[in-house]
Amino acid sequence: MTERVAATPGLYPLPDWAKETLSDLKGHQKGDLLSGDESEAIVEEYAEVRAEYVDDQLDAGLDRVVEGQGRWDDMIAHPLTVHDSVETGGIVRYYDNNNFYRDPRVVDDLGFSGDVARELEAATDLIGGEAPLAATLPGPYSLAELATDEHYGDEAAFQAAIAEFLAGEVEAFPAHETLFLLEPSLVTNPPAEGEESAATDAIATVADATDADVVVQTSYGALDEKLYAHLVDEAGADALGLDLVAGDRDDTVYNVQEFGSTDSLALGLVDGQNTLVEEPETVAERVEWFESQIPAEGFDRTYLTPNTELFYLPSNKYRAKLNTLAAAAEVLE
Repeated sequence: MTERVAATPGLYPLPDWAKETLSDLKGHQKGDLLSGDESEAIVEEYAEVRAEYVDDQLDAGLDRVVEGQGRWDDMIAHPLTVHDSVETGGIVRYYDNNNFYRDPRVVDDLGFSGDVARELEAATDLIGGEAPLAATLPGPYSLAELATDEHYGDEAAFQAAIAEFLAGEVEAFPAHETLFLLEPSLVTNPPAEGEESAATDAIATVADATDADVVVQTSYGALDEKLYAHLVDEAGADALGLDLVAGDRDDTVYNVQEFGSTDSLALGLVDGQNTLVEEPETVAERVEWFESQIPAEGFDRTYLTPNTELFYLPSNKYRAKLNTLAAAAEVLE
């Protein structure tokens, strides 16, 4: 029988009470964005934000709890932008929305940082064993695509270096049940034909660094069918995250029908960019519809997730969507 797991890959909206305080503490210019050496006052403010995120998830009844990434200025670049071997360039728009990231320019070898591990250790203390921890990281393909290489001098070498860096970070993580690797660029800017295996090798490098379930979380539409097949066969992931909110969901179903799937799947079932809050029964119906299209005995585990991170939403809407996911898992029991 398939286990249904309600979870999110993290990066939540800052609570309203924290926005003004953090803006005043950090400043309002590009150079005042997070750099990894923030003041004690900023550290304390983010600790309060983290505690609220954990409480929100425990109150909703999610099956996995994430740290929430309140410190992250964006959903992908953060582990590089706080790294000592990285200089930050201009503000760049990314993906299909009005969000931006600081261009991380890698200028030296990417050694160990430990920044995300410290966040997860703090979250573990807050969770106190009430639910399993899920970790969130950018996937190596998307992170390499969004960063600028001013050191390694070769695209393949740079992608491999990013993967090794992320794997080293994962090895320092506290005990976690699931690792979400955010890979939106696999959909929006996929590898060229013939270069798919370089991307999947990079993902496998990170996946091999943990004994947890690894979910390669994609967004913004269906994967190219050839790339999808490579991911299933080569990425070493326990689950692929598939966007079922996007209009080309039939292409996603076709991929699974034609090329099989990983042992588990993560389904993007609620819209992370729309304030309309779905009913739990609607989400449960989407799961059942998808599973009815797949001629298989079932999956080990189906993660019920948003199709994108929830930081786009107002705080009250993000909490409502947490509740929807948890309630949908109960409907499906």
